Amino acid sequence: MMQKPLITLGIILLILGAIWPLLSKLPFGRLPGDIYIEKENFTFYFPLTTGLLISIVLSVLLWFWMRK
Repeated sequence: MMQKPLITLGIILLILGAIWPLLSKLPFGRLPGDIYIEKENFTFYFPLTTGLLISIVLSVLLWFWMRK
């Protein structure tokens, strides 16, 4: 019962890992709403908008996938 989702997740992670150099050039991670604070010897980055966007996309995809 659990094998199919785990195999699917593994294949998705494998594909994402293979195309990571291309994905890193996309503007995700630098969206408006992401918190970035840079001071003299300190840098803080919190991808708030990016995290919300990824969460929404994954929720919609999983909702479609779980529907029967």
